[in-house]
Amino acid sequence: MDYFIIVVTTVAGLYFHWWLYVRIKRWMDRDLALSLAGKDEQKRAFMLQQLANAQTQKIKRQDIPNT
Repeated sequence: MDYFIIVVTTVAGLYFHWWLYVRIKRWMDRDLALSLAGKDEQKRAFMLQQLANAQTQKIKRQDIPNT
């Protein structure tokens, strides 16, 4: 029974860290897109749309400036 508890807590901890990493990465990408757009609402909408397009096409983060 002790091993079961250890396995469950380890898996839950690993999942939580993965989930947190993915969330922070998404927040950073969104924040970067919005900061590049400035205060212009049309540019902000355009940048968020381009970010969504890059995410749906599964373009890697390091390849985004090259596209």
